[in-house]
Amino acid sequence: MTSPSLPIATERLLLRSFAASDFDAYAEYHTLPLLQRHFDRPARDRNECRAALNAACRQYRLTRPGDTLTLAVTRTADEALIGEVSLTWTDATAAQAELGFVLNPRFARRGYAAEAVRAVIEFGFESFAFHRIFVRCAARNSAAVKLLKGLGLRLEAHFREHALYRGEWDDELLFAVLEREWQRGTSVAELDRHRVA
Repeated sequence: MTSPSLPIATERLLLRSFAASDFDAYAEYHTLPLLQRHFDRPARDRNECRAALNAACRQYRLTRPGDTLTLAVTRTADEALIGEVSLTWTDATAAQAELGFVLNPRFARRGYAAEAVRAVIEFGFESFAFHRIFVRCAARNSAAVKLLKGLGLRLEAHFREHALYRGEWDDELLFAVLEREWQRGTSVAELDRHRVA
């Protein structure tokens, strides 16, 4: 399975493969202490960012379970790298994938993350025929929680004290959406409104 439809263009963004020339912008947000709590790995310095970017440059297609497609999120207007979105093929039999995303806080609160995540969910369902796409995020990451609920993903699990970070326990949330739910376009918020009405 390849990714013939790359790059992905949205109204304001271009989601493309990473390149070595992305290093400074990539390292800028990967070394931010503010974001370290939300990453599934230890903090990185610039040297570690170089190795991580080299790995991301090789993650440009999904061909088998275990593969990860990592896309640089850039603004069409100025080609600025503002973050990344990834899709990992987790299960062939159940046709499932895990989505991950991170945005440089300098570009937050402009709807870029939602635009990129929406595009990759659509890409996963349309190009790879996934049955279910899920996302894990820290419970205290209120911006990510709001974004995922707004896109219509369902909260499926709340893992209490899932990870220890600098002496504090973190909870983890798991959101998911099925292909048929996504195609219907019925968000969780809309379902809740109908239940109340």
